[in-house]
Order: sequence, then C-alpha cells, then structure tokens
Amino acid sequence: MKQVQVLLSSYNGEHYIYAQLQSILKQSYPHISVLVRDDGSSDQTLALLKEYAKVHPDRIKVIAGSNVGVVSSFFELVQQSDPHADYYCFCDQDDVWLEHKIERAVSMLRSQEAHIPAIVFTSTELTDKDLNTLGTWPKPPSKEPSFYNALVQNIAVGATITINRAARNKFVKGCEVDHSKIIMHDWWFYLLVSGFGNVIYDKRPSILYRQHEKNVVGGSNSLFNKLKQKYRSYLKHKGKHLLIMQAREFHRVYGHLMDEKKREQLELFIAPRERLREKIYFLKKSKLYRQSIIEQSLFRFLILLGYI
Repeated sequence: MKQVQVLLSSYNGEHYIYAQLQSILKQSYPHISVLVRDDGSSDQTLALLKEYAKVHPDRIKVIAGSNVGVVSSFFELVQQSDPHADYYCFCDQDDVWLEHKIERAVSMLRSQEAHIPAIVFTSTELTDKDLNTLGTWPKPPSKEPSFYNALVQNIAVGATITINRAARNKFVKGCEVDHSKIIMHDWWFYLLVSGFGNVIYDKRPSILYRQHEKNVVGGSNSLFNKLKQKYRSYLKHKGKHLLIMQAREFHRVYGHLMDEKKREQLELFIAPRERLREKIYFLKKSKLYRQSIIEQSLFRFLILLGYI
C-alpha cells in the first residue's frame, strides 16, 4: 500500500489545530504519517502537538523550530520529509479535511508515471471560523493549469496539494532555493511541477477551508473583498516586482533543466522591459496567461505600466 506523509506547519494555532489533526487521523486512507514543524509558536500550540504525538507516537512527529515564516517552514518540512513515502500532502493548521481527501488524491496520482513529478490540488469548501459553509472556492480554472499560467498566477490552494515522490525529490535534490525570493510555497510547487511534470485539478472540494482573522492567506467569493485584496496587494508590493523576482529564482535553480519552449518563455518574462517597444514585444511573443479575461487584461495592463 502506498505511504502518505502529511506535512503541517503550525504557528500560534492552539484554537484549531486539534480539529485539523483529528480530521487527518480520521481519513479513509489508512497509511498516513504526519510530520509537523512548529514555527516558533508563543501560545500552547507546541505543547498540544507534543501531547498529541505522545498519544500517536507511531504516526506523528513534531519538530520544534524557530520562527522563519510560512515559506521557509514548509520548505524545511519537505527537506525533512520521509524519502521513502510515496506521496506528500501540504497541510495548514486551521482547516478540517474531508474524509476521502487523501484517498482521492492517491487514486489520481497512482495513474501517473512514478518517475515524473505530479501534483494534485482541489477546490475547497469555504467556511467561517465555526465551519459554517460559505460556498465552494475558488472557481474551477477556466484554462488548463500549466507552467505558462504558473509564472504569473497561482491557482493551487496549498492546503489541498498532494505531490508524488518525484516532485519532492526534484525540490530536495535541486540547488538551494533563496526563500526570500519565493512568494508562497504552494506557488513554487505549482511552478516546479508544471515545469517538469503533470498538474491535476480536482473540482471536488477536499477540505473545509476555515476563514478567521489570523489567516496567512485566505479565500473569498465576494467581488468586493477580491477587489479590496487586490488593491491592498498592489499598494503593498508596488515596485517590488515579485513575479519577476520569483521567476528569476526559478530560472537560476531550474532553467538549465527545462525544455526549450518553456525556457524561452521564462527568459522572455524575466528579460528587462524598460522601453514601451520592449513591453509591446513581450506581449506579442508571450504565451503566459491568467485564468479570467479580466485577470489577463489586468496582467497586460500591468506589463505596460511597468508594475510587472
């Protein structure tokens, strides 16, 4: 039977982490272990984790880490993960997994060739802090998930991701990544797997995605909230060129291994575009895309504006 390791990063999650762990251990798929890295919590999270690990010593291992942030914490989890497991699930501390989450992901990944990196991600059942449903989020991709999408948009909700061993090894055995240049860990793995393997989207929700005041990244079906989030992001990141920075890091680490077509598009994207004619040239040659017409139009406008 294929072995699955759940990789969970925690930080000050004492209110919700018990429910998250319970939902993992109640999965219909039996062959599961859990590796938790606590990112320097100042509440009772670490104590709760250690107590839980005492009850389930054969299934739960806890790493007490310093506060390095969510990206570095998840990257360390992947580095420390069991090299003999077949599949690895990313896990947040405050959600609830639906009973067949792992079983369904494993069934999809088993259909893939084991030596080729593969990733499964799903939609979620959005809820409030008390798990009252708010609807399904996000909407299914209107276009195929691909590297050309991943360079400019992340559609993989981290807490729903399952990867195979080939994807894990591609990350672990590659050059060391500069974590400061990565927007989010789930985005990096969407880039990595779409660059070298197969991406599978499952429209069936796999988790209850709890929304509360301390979410690092949250979801919303409200148009007003989406616009507010985008405007805040624009103000916060203006001038930082985060997409280009992340893409340049990907090129540094993996560019020499990529096929010619993908590498050409990556290099076109990260090339300087100071003059208007250079921006127009990029828009004519680029195959990169976001999922909706509005998002794609905004992407093209931000290229001309020099924001990207």
